[in-house]
Amino acid sequence: MGDTVLELVRNTVGAEVRGVDLRRVDPAEFAAVHRAWVDHSVLLFRDQSLTDDDLIRFSRRFGDLDLAPIQETGRRFVEGHPEIYVVSNVVVNGEPIGSLGAGEAVWHTDMSYLEDPPKASMLYALEVPPSGGDTWFCDMYAALESLPAELRRRIEGLGLKHDGTYNSGGYVRQGVAATDDPRNSPGAVHPVVCTHPESGRKVLYLGRRRNAWLVGLDLADSEALLDALWTHVERPELSWAHHWRVGDLVLWDNRCTMHRRDPFDAASRRVMHRTQVKGEARPAA
Repeated sequence: MGDTVLELVRNTVGAEVRGVDLRRVDPAEFAAVHRAWVDHSVLLFRDQSLTDDDLIRFSRRFGDLDLAPIQETGRRFVEGHPEIYVVSNVVVNGEPIGSLGAGEAVWHTDMSYLEDPPKASMLYALEVPPSGGDTWFCDMYAALESLPAELRRRIEGLGLKHDGTYNSGGYVRQGVAATDDPRNSPGAVHPVVCTHPESGRKVLYLGRRRNAWLVGLDLADSEALLDALWTHVERPELSWAHHWRVGDLVLWDNRCTMHRRDPFDAASRRVMHRTQVKGEARPAA
């Protein structure tokens, strides 16, 4: 691996990989990076200089890529690069160039409303605000392992409906009618307790809070149980906050983490390019 050094950023979730130029990753380096990703769930690579082609090329080493979803503007992708999704508050000629704006993005797992959610997401920083806009990551292995025994017993074997009406910024998705009845909203059902297909570890899989429904429970019981789960996972000791610099690339395992974003000054510019690696259905524990 040459000079590659793996440095643990936080002992709950995340590691920083130093000494790697993602434009030139040899097979031995990639094997080590992949192993670190499975072991630590979130990897940070600083000081990268990636073109969109570089980002797509590195992302594809983890598997086939999803096409970017339709943004609030109705646009789907960066011209010539349909795999890239733009996360940005920048407006050009009266039209946003990306999605999610400058507000807070709530805790979520990317696209968990699909039958086969992406297994990995990568976010590459092109422009960052001077303050705010930090991205937080939550360790869902630790969230499950630290659940009180009675709460864990109550969720064993349950399926969770993951709502497809709203995105993490609270916007209604393109082509979807707004609804707040989780029993009738679009979305997929996944086990609340899953087994990670690569690590073999059990993990809590919540997706996002809005319009979630524990299938088979009446709404009041589902809401109460979900409130207890979310109160537990939002404890600060389960998460790590990343403060962005230009040239940062963060890779996270979408199967065992959640993430959210702090708001920032709308007058500041923030431009990120995201790719996602196709995944598979969540296997039950």
